[in-house]
Amino acid sequence: MKPLSGKTFIFGDDIDTEEIIPARFLSSGNAEELARHCMQDIDPEFVRRLKPGDMIVAGRNFGSGSGREHAPLALKGAGLSCIIAKSFGRIFYRNAINIGLPILICEEAFESVNQGDELEADIETGQIRNKTKQETYQAEGFSPLLRKIIDSGGLIEAIRQGVLK
Repeated sequence: MKPLSGKTFIFGDDIDTEEIIPARFLSSGNAEELARHCMQDIDPEFVRRLKPGDMIVAGRNFGSGSGREHAPLALKGAGLSCIIAKSFGRIFYRNAINIGLPILICEEAFESVNQGDELEADIETGQIRNKTKQETYQAEGFSPLLRKIIDSGGLIEAIRQGVLK
């Protein structure tokens, strides 16, 4: 997988799944429909300003709260290429991997990256390069199994492709 590249949106600690996709919009499981309401209550202009490939850099416990798969699905449907955070809610972390949304744990990135910085993230190595500031950060890596799932586009697709043997 080639490195992901995009501009950043910064969010703080404890962004829960209700803030990512408010429950009032959960009548659909369609990623594109969910995406229209992604982060709406925190930043009403988020989806309008987002360009395909952009990234979120967040603080601790991103995606805490309910185990709804709609939250990472909405973010992926909105066009985000990657989420980098100090830490993730446990169920959100697994749901993101299961739908093929790349996520990286990196405390240093949150401390250094500014809104709008251009990042390049290598999911294989965990290396994050801030092209705006000419800095490099190291995220926690994934096991080969989890990389196969993410590279395949999610767990169901990895099973369909037979890559989990």
